Amino acid sequence: MTLHIFNPEHDIALASNLDNFTAPHAGRQLRHDLGFLPALWANEGDAVLVDDVEQAKVLYSKLRHAVCNKQTLCLLPANPTFATGKHHVCCDNILPWGWDRALCAALKRAGVKEELLLTDAQLDEIRHLSHRRLAAQILPQLRVKGTVGEAYECTSAGEVDDLLAHYGRLVMKAPWSSSGRGIRFLDKERTPLIMQAGWLNNLLRTQGSVMIEPYYPKVKDFGMEFTALRDGTVRYEGLSLFHTANGAYTGNVLATERAKRMMLSRYLPVSLLDDIKIKVCALTALAFSGKYVGSFGVDMMVVKTGSGSEEPSDGFMMHPCVEINLRRTMGHVALSLSPADDDLLRVMRIVCQDNTYRIKIEQLGKSVNLV
Repeated sequence: MTLHIFNPEHDIALASNLDNFTAPHAGRQLRHDLGFLPALWANEGDAVLVDDVEQAKVLYSKLRHAVCNKQTLCLLPANPTFATGKHHVCCDNILPWGWDRALCAALKRAGVKEELLLTDAQLDEIRHLSHRRLAAQILPQLRVKGTVGEAYECTSAGEVDDLLAHYGRLVMKAPWSSSGRGIRFLDKERTPLIMQAGWLNNLLRTQGSVMIEPYYPKVKDFGMEFTALRDGTVRYEGLSLFHTANGAYTGNVLATERAKRMMLSRYLPVSLLDDIKIKVCALTALAFSGKYVGSFGVDMMVVKTGSGSEEPSDGFMMHPCVEINLRRTMGHVALSLSPADDDLLRVMRIVCQDNTYRIKIEQLGKSVNLV
Protein backbone atom coordinates (compact mmCIF):
# COMPACT_ATOMS: atom_id res chain seq x y z
CA MET A 1 0.00 0.00 0.00
CA THR A 2 1.17 3.51 -0.84
CA LEU A 3 0.74 6.42 1.56
CA HIS A 4 0.15 9.72 -0.27
CA ILE A 5 0.98 13.08 1.33
CA PHE A 6 0.10 16.62 0.27
CA ASN A 7 2.89 18.87 1.60
CA PRO A 8 2.55 22.17 -0.32
CA GLU A 9 5.16 23.82 1.93
CA HIS A 10 7.76 21.65 0.20
CA ASP A 11 9.46 24.46 -1.77
CA ILE A 12 9.98 26.57 1.35
CA ALA A 13 11.24 23.51 3.23
CA LEU A 14 13.80 22.94 0.47
CA ALA A 15 15.06 26.50 0.89
CA SER A 16 15.46 26.07 4.65
CA ASN A 17 16.98 22.57 4.33
CA LEU A 18 16.25 21.92 8.02
CA ASP A 19 15.00 18.81 9.79
CA ASN A 20 13.03 20.90 12.27
CA PHE A 21 11.23 23.21 9.90
CA THR A 22 7.99 25.02 10.70
CA ALA A 23 6.05 26.05 7.62
CA PRO A 24 4.46 29.52 7.45
CA HIS A 25 0.83 29.68 8.51
CA ALA A 26 -0.42 29.83 4.91
CA GLY A 27 1.43 26.64 4.05
CA ARG A 28 0.07 24.80 7.07
CA GLN A 29 -3.44 26.01 6.33
CA LEU A 30 -3.21 24.92 2.69
CA ARG A 31 -2.05 21.48 3.75
CA HIS A 32 -4.86 21.19 6.29
CA ASP A 33 -7.61 22.35 3.92
CA LEU A 34 -6.55 20.52 0.74
CA GLY A 35 -4.84 17.47 2.18
CA PHE A 36 -7.38 15.23 0.44
CA LEU A 37 -6.07 16.07 -3.06
CA PRO A 38 -3.88 12.95 -3.52
CA ALA A 39 -7.08 10.90 -3.48
CA LEU A 40 -7.49 12.04 -7.08
CA TRP A 41 -4.55 9.89 -8.22
CA ALA A 42 -4.25 7.30 -5.44
CA ASN A 43 -4.85 3.69 -6.43
CA GLU A 44 -7.38 1.42 -4.79
CA GLY A 45 -5.99 0.23 -1.48
CA ASP A 46 -3.78 3.30 -1.01
CA ALA A 47 -4.18 5.80 1.82
CA VAL A 48 -3.99 9.60 1.95
CA LEU A 49 -2.52 11.27 5.03
CA VAL A 50 -4.72 14.15 6.26
CA ASP A 51 -5.22 16.21 9.41
CA ASP A 52 -8.94 15.49 9.69
CA VAL A 53 -10.40 12.33 8.17
CA GLU A 54 -14.07 13.38 8.31
CA GLN A 55 -13.35 16.78 6.79
CA ALA A 56 -11.30 15.17 4.03
CA LYS A 57 -14.17 12.80 3.17
CA VAL A 58 -16.65 15.67 2.91
CA LEU A 59 -14.43 17.96 0.84
CA TYR A 60 -13.33 15.19 -1.52
CA SER A 61 -16.95 14.17 -2.04
CA LYS A 62 -17.90 17.75 -2.90
CA LEU A 63 -15.04 18.07 -5.38
CA ARG A 64 -15.94 14.77 -6.99
CA HIS A 65 -19.55 15.87 -7.31
CA ALA A 66 -18.46 19.20 -8.85
CA VAL A 67 -16.59 17.55 -11.72
CA CYS A 68 -18.59 14.37 -12.19
CA ASN A 69 -20.25 13.69 -15.49
CA LYS A 70 -20.58 10.67 -17.71
CA GLN A 71 -16.99 10.99 -18.88
CA THR A 72 -15.20 11.65 -15.58
CA LEU A 73 -17.33 9.85 -13.02
CA CYS A 74 -15.54 6.53 -13.36
CA LEU A 75 -12.09 8.15 -13.33
CA LEU A 76 -12.24 9.45 -9.75
CA PRO A 77 -12.16 6.98 -6.85
CA ALA A 78 -15.49 6.82 -5.03
CA ASN A 79 -14.28 5.92 -1.53
CA PRO A 80 -10.59 6.68 -1.00
CA THR A 81 -8.96 5.84 2.32
CA PHE A 82 -7.93 8.77 4.51
CA ALA A 83 -5.70 8.41 7.58
CA THR A 84 -4.21 10.73 10.18
CA GLY A 85 -0.77 10.72 11.72
CA LYS A 86 -2.36 9.50 14.94
CA HIS A 87 -3.20 6.16 13.36
CA HIS A 88 -0.74 3.48 12.35
CA VAL A 89 -0.69 3.02 8.58
CA CYS A 90 0.89 -0.16 7.26
CA CYS A 91 2.40 1.14 4.04
CA ASP A 92 5.19 -0.17 1.89
CA ASN A 93 5.68 3.00 -0.16
CA ILE A 94 5.35 6.75 0.37
CA LEU A 95 4.51 9.29 -2.33
CA PRO A 96 4.53 12.90 -1.11
CA TRP A 97 3.84 16.06 -3.10
CA GLY A 98 7.61 16.59 -2.86
CA TRP A 99 10.51 15.06 -0.93
CA ASP A 100 12.47 17.28 1.47
CA ARG A 101 14.48 16.95 4.66
CA ALA A 102 11.71 18.31 6.92
CA LEU A 103 9.15 15.79 5.66
CA CYS A 104 11.52 12.86 6.13
CA ALA A 105 12.35 13.99 9.67
CA ALA A 106 8.66 14.36 10.54
CA LEU A 107 7.81 10.91 9.16
CA LYS A 108 10.73 9.38 11.03
CA ARG A 109 9.55 10.96 14.29
CA ALA A 110 6.09 9.54 13.58
CA GLY A 111 7.53 6.02 13.47
CA VAL A 112 7.72 5.41 9.73
CA LYS A 113 10.33 2.81 8.87
CA GLU A 114 13.58 4.33 7.65
CA GLU A 115 13.73 2.04 4.62
CA LEU A 116 10.65 3.84 3.27
CA LEU A 117 12.35 7.24 3.52
CA LEU A 118 15.02 8.83 1.38
CA THR A 119 18.61 8.92 2.58
CA ASP A 120 20.44 12.15 3.30
CA ALA A 121 22.36 11.70 0.05
CA GLN A 122 19.13 11.30 -1.93
CA LEU A 123 17.61 14.37 -0.28
CA ASP A 124 20.73 16.39 -1.08
CA GLU A 125 20.48 15.29 -4.72
CA ILE A 126 16.83 16.32 -4.95
CA ARG A 127 17.60 19.70 -3.43
CA HIS A 128 20.47 20.15 -5.87
CA LEU A 129 18.22 19.27 -8.82
CA SER A 130 15.51 21.61 -7.49
CA HIS A 131 17.85 24.61 -7.72
CA ARG A 132 16.69 27.01 -10.43
CA ARG A 133 20.07 26.66 -12.14
CA LEU A 134 18.85 23.36 -13.66
CA ALA A 135 16.30 25.25 -15.75
CA ALA A 136 19.03 27.68 -16.81
CA GLN A 137 21.27 24.77 -17.84
CA ILE A 138 18.57 22.99 -19.83
CA LEU A 139 17.14 26.12 -21.45
CA PRO A 140 19.87 26.60 -24.12
CA GLN A 141 19.35 23.01 -25.29
CA LEU A 142 15.65 23.75 -25.83
CA ARG A 143 16.27 26.85 -27.89
CA VAL A 144 15.00 25.97 -31.35
CA LYS A 145 13.34 28.14 -33.96
CA GLY A 146 10.30 29.84 -32.48
CA THR A 147 11.63 29.92 -28.93
CA VAL A 148 13.19 32.57 -26.71
CA GLY A 149 14.76 32.61 -23.27
CA GLU A 150 17.99 33.26 -21.38
CA ALA A 151 18.91 32.77 -17.74
CA TYR A 152 22.04 33.41 -15.64
CA GLU A 153 23.27 32.47 -12.20
CA CYS A 154 25.01 35.38 -10.46
CA THR A 155 27.03 35.34 -7.26
CA SER A 156 27.56 39.09 -6.84
CA ALA A 157 25.59 42.32 -7.09
CA GLY A 158 28.07 43.55 -9.68
CA GLU A 159 27.14 40.76 -12.09
CA VAL A 160 23.47 41.61 -11.67
CA ASP A 161 24.12 45.31 -12.31
CA ASP A 162 26.02 44.46 -15.51
CA LEU A 163 23.09 42.40 -16.79
CA LEU A 164 20.66 45.18 -15.88
CA ALA A 165 22.74 47.66 -17.88
CA HIS A 166 22.64 45.28 -20.84
CA TYR A 167 18.96 44.24 -20.82
CA GLY A 168 17.29 47.21 -19.14
CA ARG A 169 14.72 45.03 -17.34
CA LEU A 170 15.39 41.89 -15.30
CA VAL A 171 13.69 39.31 -13.14
CA MET A 172 15.64 38.17 -10.06
CA LYS A 173 14.74 34.78 -8.58
CA ALA A 174 15.86 33.01 -5.44
CA PRO A 175 17.43 29.60 -6.23
CA TRP A 176 14.85 27.94 -3.96
CA SER A 177 11.47 29.52 -3.25
CA SER A 178 7.77 28.75 -3.46
CA SER A 179 5.35 29.92 -6.13
CA GLY A 180 5.07 33.71 -6.18
CA ARG A 181 7.80 34.17 -3.57
CA GLY A 182 11.47 34.90 -3.97
CA ILE A 183 10.98 37.01 -7.12
CA ARG A 184 11.93 40.65 -7.64
CA PHE A 185 11.80 42.87 -10.74
CA LEU A 186 14.40 45.40 -11.82
CA ASP A 187 14.12 48.27 -14.28
CA LYS A 188 17.16 50.34 -15.13
CA GLU A 189 15.16 53.57 -15.04
CA ARG A 190 12.40 52.99 -12.47
CA THR A 191 13.61 50.27 -10.07
CA PRO A 192 17.42 50.15 -10.11
CA LEU A 193 19.36 47.53 -8.20
CA ILE A 194 19.89 49.77 -5.17
CA MET A 195 16.16 49.48 -4.40
CA GLN A 196 16.53 45.70 -4.00
CA ALA A 197 20.06 45.65 -2.58
CA GLY A 198 19.00 44.43 0.88
CA TRP A 199 16.96 41.56 -0.53
CA LEU A 200 19.72 40.58 -2.97
CA ASN A 201 22.54 40.69 -0.42
CA ASN A 202 20.55 38.58 2.02
CA LEU A 203 19.82 36.07 -0.73
CA LEU A 204 23.47 35.85 -1.76
CA ARG A 205 24.41 35.28 1.87
CA THR A 206 21.80 32.58 2.58
CA GLN A 207 21.50 30.77 -0.76
CA GLY A 208 24.81 31.59 -2.41
CA SER A 209 23.55 32.99 -5.70
CA VAL A 210 20.63 34.57 -7.53
CA MET A 211 19.06 33.56 -10.83
CA ILE A 212 18.66 36.36 -13.36
CA GLU A 213 16.46 36.45 -16.44
CA PRO A 214 15.69 39.20 -18.93
CA TYR A 215 12.13 40.43 -18.58
CA TYR A 216 9.87 38.91 -21.23
CA PRO A 217 6.39 40.31 -22.08
CA LYS A 218 4.33 37.28 -21.09
CA VAL A 219 1.02 36.64 -22.83
CA LYS A 220 0.08 33.18 -21.51
CA ASP A 221 1.33 30.82 -18.81
CA PHE A 222 1.40 27.13 -19.54
CA GLY A 223 3.46 24.09 -18.77
CA MET A 224 4.01 20.41 -19.39
CA GLU A 225 3.68 17.72 -16.74
CA PHE A 226 5.88 14.63 -16.61
CA THR A 227 6.81 11.60 -14.53
CA ALA A 228 10.38 10.37 -14.10
CA LEU A 229 10.21 6.57 -14.07
CA ARG A 230 12.39 4.06 -12.25
CA ASP A 231 13.83 2.75 -15.51
CA GLY A 232 15.40 6.16 -16.17
CA THR A 233 12.91 7.31 -18.79
CA VAL A 234 10.51 10.24 -18.57
CA ARG A 235 6.83 9.99 -19.45
CA TYR A 236 4.84 12.97 -20.70
CA GLU A 237 1.53 13.39 -18.81
CA GLY A 238 -0.12 16.38 -20.44
CA LEU A 239 -0.37 20.14 -20.93
CA SER A 240 -1.10 22.51 -18.10
CA LEU A 241 -2.73 25.86 -18.89
CA PHE A 242 -2.65 27.89 -15.71
CA HIS A 243 -3.11 31.40 -14.37
CA THR A 244 -0.87 33.42 -12.07
CA ALA A 245 -1.17 36.73 -10.23
CA ASN A 246 2.07 38.48 -9.27
CA GLY A 247 3.88 35.21 -9.90
CA ALA A 248 1.61 33.18 -7.60
CA TYR A 249 -0.55 30.32 -8.87
CA THR A 250 -4.29 31.02 -9.00
CA GLY A 251 -5.87 28.37 -11.23
CA ASN A 252 -5.82 25.85 -14.09
CA VAL A 253 -7.89 25.21 -17.20
CA LEU A 254 -9.69 21.86 -17.12
CA ALA A 255 -9.94 20.60 -20.68
CA THR A 256 -8.88 17.71 -22.87
CA GLU A 257 -5.35 17.61 -24.25
CA ARG A 258 -6.77 18.26 -27.71
CA ALA A 259 -8.66 21.34 -26.53
CA LYS A 260 -5.59 22.73 -24.75
CA ARG A 261 -3.46 22.23 -27.84
CA MET A 262 -6.04 24.12 -29.87
CA MET A 263 -5.96 27.00 -27.38
CA LEU A 264 -2.19 27.26 -27.61
CA SER A 265 -2.25 26.90 -31.41
CA ARG A 266 -3.64 30.44 -31.59
CA TYR A 267 -0.15 31.54 -30.53
CA LEU A 268 2.28 28.70 -31.26
CA PRO A 269 2.59 25.90 -33.83
CA VAL A 270 1.56 22.58 -32.28
CA SER A 271 4.61 21.05 -33.97
CA LEU A 272 6.75 23.26 -31.72
CA LEU A 273 4.95 21.97 -28.65
CA ASP A 274 5.64 18.40 -29.76
CA ASP A 275 9.32 19.12 -30.46
CA ILE A 276 9.82 20.70 -27.03
CA LYS A 277 7.97 17.84 -25.32
CA ILE A 278 10.32 15.29 -26.88
CA LYS A 279 13.40 17.35 -26.02
CA VAL A 280 12.31 17.86 -22.40
CA CYS A 281 11.74 14.12 -21.99
CA ALA A 282 15.23 13.36 -23.29
CA LEU A 283 17.08 16.09 -21.37
CA THR A 284 15.38 15.47 -18.02
CA ALA A 285 15.87 11.71 -18.38
CA LEU A 286 19.61 12.38 -18.54
CA ALA A 287 19.48 14.76 -15.58
CA PHE A 288 17.25 12.63 -13.32
CA SER A 289 18.27 9.05 -14.11
CA GLY A 290 19.33 7.32 -10.90
CA LYS A 291 18.64 10.50 -8.92
CA TYR A 292 14.92 11.22 -8.98
CA VAL A 293 11.75 9.20 -9.49
CA GLY A 294 8.38 10.91 -9.43
CA SER A 295 6.26 13.70 -10.84
CA PHE A 296 7.58 17.03 -12.05
CA GLY A 297 6.48 19.95 -14.15
CA VAL A 298 8.13 22.41 -16.52
CA ASP A 299 6.63 25.90 -16.59
CA MET A 300 6.65 27.67 -19.95
CA MET A 301 5.06 30.77 -21.43
CA VAL A 302 3.94 32.47 -24.60
CA VAL A 303 5.95 35.65 -25.13
CA LYS A 304 4.92 38.67 -27.19
CA THR A 305 7.68 39.59 -29.62
CA GLY A 306 5.94 42.27 -31.68
CA SER A 307 4.19 45.47 -30.71
CA GLY A 308 0.53 46.30 -30.30
CA SER A 309 -2.25 44.21 -28.81
CA GLU A 310 -2.01 40.76 -27.29
CA GLU A 311 -4.44 39.25 -29.77
CA PRO A 312 -3.14 36.15 -31.59
CA SER A 313 -0.84 37.00 -34.46
CA ASP A 314 2.55 36.00 -35.79
CA GLY A 315 4.33 38.02 -33.10
CA PHE A 316 4.66 35.29 -30.48
CA MET A 317 7.40 32.95 -29.34
CA MET A 318 7.66 30.20 -26.76
CA HIS A 319 9.78 30.32 -23.63
CA PRO A 320 10.32 26.56 -23.19
CA CYS A 321 11.73 26.41 -19.65
CA VAL A 322 10.84 29.12 -17.15
CA GLU A 323 10.88 26.78 -14.14
CA ILE A 324 11.36 23.10 -13.38
CA ASN A 325 9.30 21.99 -10.38
CA LEU A 326 10.73 18.73 -9.06
CA ARG A 327 7.49 17.71 -7.36
CA ARG A 328 3.86 17.16 -8.18
CA THR A 329 2.13 20.36 -9.29
CA MET A 330 -1.35 21.83 -9.50
CA GLY A 331 -1.06 20.98 -13.19
CA HIS A 332 -1.08 17.31 -12.18
CA VAL A 333 -4.18 17.98 -10.08
CA ALA A 334 -5.84 19.56 -13.11
CA LEU A 335 -4.94 16.56 -15.26
CA SER A 336 -6.68 14.30 -12.75
CA LEU A 337 -9.83 16.42 -13.14
CA SER A 338 -9.67 16.91 -16.91
CA PRO A 339 -12.79 15.94 -18.86
CA ALA A 340 -12.98 13.48 -21.74
CA ASP A 341 -15.31 15.79 -23.69
CA ASP A 342 -13.66 18.35 -26.00
CA ASP A 343 -16.63 20.68 -25.59
CA LEU A 344 -16.43 20.78 -21.79
CA LEU A 345 -14.24 23.63 -20.57
CA ARG A 346 -13.82 24.45 -16.90
CA VAL A 347 -11.42 26.36 -14.69
CA MET A 348 -10.05 25.12 -11.37
CA ARG A 349 -9.08 27.86 -8.94
CA ILE A 350 -7.57 27.86 -5.47
CA VAL A 351 -9.33 30.51 -3.41
CA CYS A 352 -8.89 31.64 0.19
CA GLN A 353 -12.01 32.80 2.00
CA ASP A 354 -12.14 33.45 5.75
CA ASN A 355 -8.64 32.02 6.12
CA THR A 356 -9.77 28.76 4.51
CA TYR A 357 -8.51 27.37 1.18
CA ARG A 358 -10.97 25.77 -1.19
CA ILE A 359 -11.00 24.54 -4.79
CA LYS A 360 -13.48 26.36 -6.97
CA ILE A 361 -14.64 24.82 -10.24
CA GLU A 362 -16.08 27.21 -12.81
CA GLN A 363 -17.63 26.54 -16.20
CA LEU A 364 -18.01 29.14 -18.95
CA GLY A 365 -17.51 31.94 -16.43
CA LYS A 366 -20.26 30.65 -14.11
CA SER A 367 -19.44 29.25 -10.69
CA VAL A 368 -20.35 25.57 -10.52
CA ASN A 369 -19.29 24.54 -7.02
CA LEU A 370 -17.08 25.50 -4.12
CA VAL A 371 -15.56 22.78 -1.98
